[in-house]
Amino acid sequence: MNTSTIRTFDVAGTRTFVWEYGAPEGRPVFLVHGFRGDHHGLEGLAQQLAERNPGFRFLVPDLPGFGATGPMPATQHDLAGYGEWLVALVEQAAPDGHTMLGHSFGSLVVSAALHAGLTPEQVILINPIAAPALEGPQAVLTQLAIGYYRAGSLLPERAAKGLLGNRVIVRVMSEVMAKTRDPELRAWIHAQHHAYFSAFSDSATLLEAFRASVSHTVREFASEFHVPTLLIVGDRDDITPLAAQLDLQRRIPGATLRILPGIGHLVHYEAVAEAAAWITDALGDLA
Repeated sequence: MNTSTIRTFDVAGTRTFVWEYGAPEGRPVFLVHGFRGDHHGLEGLAQQLAERNPGFRFLVPDLPGFGATGPMPATQHDLAGYGEWLVALVEQAAPDGHTMLGHSFGSLVVSAALHAGLTPEQVILINPIAAPALEGPQAVLTQLAIGYYRAGSLLPERAAKGLLGNRVIVRVMSEVMAKTRDPELRAWIHAQHHAYFSAFSDSATLLEAFRASVSHTVREFASEFHVPTLLIVGDRDDITPLAAQLDLQRRIPGATLRILPGIGHLVHYEAVAEAAAWITDALGDLA
């Protein structure tokens, strides 16, 4: 198993924690996790990529307000704020070129960073957010979720964390998102969500980040993609339907789309080997 090294950077007024896998002097690839997660969600993918690509190093930061990274004290936790944070992190951690990968909400953060001036050599998006959460069949559920996070932000912090980290609610979310029928893998996914899905700093930051996650799509930033782009999606994704992913591919010039049958929004848990193989091919093309 590939082990990690923890590095820290002072970015946007907060100490940002970054887990590195692979060759210490290798070509850098950043992996940006999704909403309410932390680096653990992409750890398995980073480890497999490091094993398959000995000439690269894979950097997995905790987003501000999640995991070990604290919130940004003077910056709104909206999409622009996260994008500017990512640009500043890259300037410190890998100023001489990099590949950028984002999963789910991380795909939005990467897109916002491109808009803010990020210049990667290559972009990889896993389960990108390509459909508006406030429109279509998911709109009612999104409004309910906004109310849930708003209620949490109005409570005293201890009570808020009890509500927002409620194990029953987390389990229901996990049951809905997991598509695998493998009982061991399914149990592991639930354990991962219970262990790390509530590792947020405070309820107010969580509400800001959630609003950012449901108020934008990657397709808003399609014109910012000027480098080779790989999209990896599941055909059973409850958050972004396949039709929207096909539309996103058409909007991003020259984008390559890889589709995983029977997989939903948890490609990083349910199809790690397949995703790592496609990403390895893409990194080989770049090299």
